[in-house]
Amino acid sequence: MDLPHPELSKSPYRLFPALGPRVPLVFASPHSGSDYPDDFLQSARLDPQRLRRSEDCFVDELFAAAPINGAPLLAATFPRAWCDPNREPWELDPAMFEEALPSWVNSLSPRVGAGLGTIARIVSSGEPIYRRKLRFAEAEERVHGFWHPYHAALDGLIADTHNQFGTCLLVDCHSMPGMGSAAGGIDFVLGDAHGIACMPAITALFETTLKSLGYQVRRNDPYAGGYTTRHYGRPRRGVHALQVEVARGLYMDELRILKSDGFARLAADLTQTIETVARDIPALLIDSTTSPAPRR
Repeated sequence: MDLPHPELSKSPYRLFPALGPRVPLVFASPHSGSDYPDDFLQSARLDPQRLRRSEDCFVDELFAAAPINGAPLLAATFPRAWCDPNREPWELDPAMFEEALPSWVNSLSPRVGAGLGTIARIVSSGEPIYRRKLRFAEAEERVHGFWHPYHAALDGLIADTHNQFGTCLLVDCHSMPGMGSAAGGIDFVLGDAHGIACMPAITALFETTLKSLGYQVRRNDPYAGGYTTRHYGRPRRGVHALQVEVARGLYMDELRILKSDGFARLAADLTQTIETVARDIPALLIDSTTSPAPRR
């Protein structure tokens, strides 16, 4: 399925508005962006093909049915290797920069230690990105010019949905390395921060629907949810967030970064999943606003 025409927006993201009657759902794809700035490519040790190994390639297209089922879809246009919107805004590695970083920068997070902070040191395959040290001003430009506008748009969508319905579910869409069930592996990982960011019944709805289509599904292992899930998921306030990871081997050639023959089937199954969730989730969410929620 092709995405509907996006609303006119600034370069950090594309916004595909809801086309059908609205439901209390928002979909986001923070890592499918592939607009690589020229100066970034010039400063990188890696060629564009290897830089793209950090992308969640084509994920925005896999979830393209969201708007026609009443839910907006927000997709970052900038690449994760350049600036990661699924991190805190200032998770930075001091060793990557020419000058000392401000004291308020979070340089001790596990993501920074792994080389995958807001400004990543490596691509997901482990190869170093840069041939030189960066200036802090470069990080500021990326965070202020791209991270903040993306999250301002996402926060606005969630707020508008919550204002309309009194509740909202954010579905944060990602992909993960792996060959899927064809190799005996896991096809989907649903991350709800172990029930903290999302009511378990909502996670169960996604799990049951995907399993009914023949997929192997796991919860919270090894992906329990990143910054977006944990930051926005506030069930006690009527906002739930669920991270959905799909195995790339189901739909693409991970080395050549091309869609495989499995793409059409997976997109159709995700369309069916979105239709089911859009139909059933309003009652679950409205129920959750009057039921006790997990402590945060």
